Amino acid sequence: MSNKQTKQANKKDNKKKESDKKKQTSMTFSLGKIFTIFAVLGIVASYYVYKVLTTTPELPNIDMNEYWGPYPMDLKQDLSIRSYKIEFSDVIVNDLRERLLHRRPFPPPLEDAGFTYGFNSNFLTRVLDYWQNSYNFKDREQFFNKYNHFKTNIQGLDIHFIHVKPNVPNTIVVPLLLLHGWPGSVREFYEIIPKLTTPTPGYNFVFEVIVPSLPGFGFSQASARPGLSPSKIAVILANLMKRIGHEHYYIQGGDFGHTVGSIMATLFPDKVLGFHTNMPTVMFNKMAYLYIFLGSFWPSLIVEPELQYRMYPLSKHIAGLLEESGYLYIQATKPDTVGIALTDSPAGLAAYILEKFSTWTNPDYKKANDGNLLAKYSLTHLLDNVMLYWASNSITTSMRMYAEAFNKKELSLQLAEIPTSVPTWGIKFKHEIAFHPDCILKLKYKNYLQSTVVEDGGHFAAFENPDILANDIFQAVDTFRQFHNQQR
Repeated sequence: MSNKQTKQANKKDNKKKESDKKKQTSMTFSLGKIFTIFAVLGIVASYYVYKVLTTTPELPNIDMNEYWGPYPMDLKQDLSIRSYKIEFSDVIVNDLRERLLHRRPFPPPLEDAGFTYGFNSNFLTRVLDYWQNSYNFKDREQFFNKYNHFKTNIQGLDIHFIHVKPNVPNTIVVPLLLLHGWPGSVREFYEIIPKLTTPTPGYNFVFEVIVPSLPGFGFSQASARPGLSPSKIAVILANLMKRIGHEHYYIQGGDFGHTVGSIMATLFPDKVLGFHTNMPTVMFNKMAYLYIFLGSFWPSLIVEPELQYRMYPLSKHIAGLLEESGYLYIQATKPDTVGIALTDSPAGLAAYILEKFSTWTNPDYKKANDGNLLAKYSLTHLLDNVMLYWASNSITTSMRMYAEAFNKKELSLQLAEIPTSVPTWGIKFKHEIAFHPDCILKLKYKNYLQSTVVEDGGHFAAFENPDILANDIFQAVDTFRQFHNQQR
């Protein structure tokens, strides 16, 4: 090869090397640029997620006078507090007995099914026979009226409530608002009321107890139009307490009573002195969901070892919730359809309500042919609660609460993500539908003072365990009072 050819070959090699070097530099630069872009996007996304998770929503505007009654509006509304008596009239009783007498035969339950397919029809026959022939309507009417009942018109609705004022000389009396849920009623509190209004050793106060029927439940009037959600009910009950004469008060609640009570503490922290809940949970809170998810990998990060079984494995508890929440999907979408069936059939109403008193007291009870309903309750007491729904014809209007609570408009308020400074205390019964550890509860309740853990009991705390719940309420309110004294 000549020198000229050699030089040309070397020149080509150099050009090729230079080109390869440029390509490599370009590729390195491109990779670096891509990495930088992804890093920036990751930082931006992380910041966005952080902001979404940690930004506190604003308190919603509150219309304290929003009208829920029928139109035309009465320009001279009666705002007085009127005495009221619960009545099981002959018309109601005779109609009920006729319906029970002429009920159709039920399909027999599957062998060894217990309550796993729903209410066992063999045991339902026993319940209905008792209701028809042995339930003493006049005696129960007197029982219901052992406490003073009242009605007053709030924002266009006649609101029913029980009001018990203790007559205890030389003892401090503090107001306590007791809130029920679904499918409960004011009946749940009958055994606990005397325990709260009677002096208890170790405490220098007793409670003046106010127990309303939530709007649309029992003898409280239902809304004439859509939109009466838990946040709106919170306003009605705040106005009720003001009407009664209480500017400051304590609240206790479970189920929807927990939801409404929590919202009242959020919206009216200057009025609510303390919030006690027997369903201490934080639903619809993004940080709570993140904690729960992370805890599924490292449970010890968020929950005490001895209580991990109440929350994990997550798949087991989610499966249980899905199995038991079919009613919720129906009531949150088409409550009136199933309401028509239950309004027309006392047998259907009893089965629909009492099945919850079995499974929500203890999920293992569904294995028994009688749902173990009589392990914790009597038929008379269970039917008292059903009777309130039947006599007031309120099952449909009560179920509408789910449609109002789980819709886009109500959830967009993000009330579960707005912290409250109101001192809060929870009691955690073993078989409550959902369990949240204290670290999650403190995301919402900034002054969450204590949890009482009970290795028994379920969803209907006041009905099932009035002694335990009453003692815990006294202890909580005593602590709330100390909390406020220390703040001064």
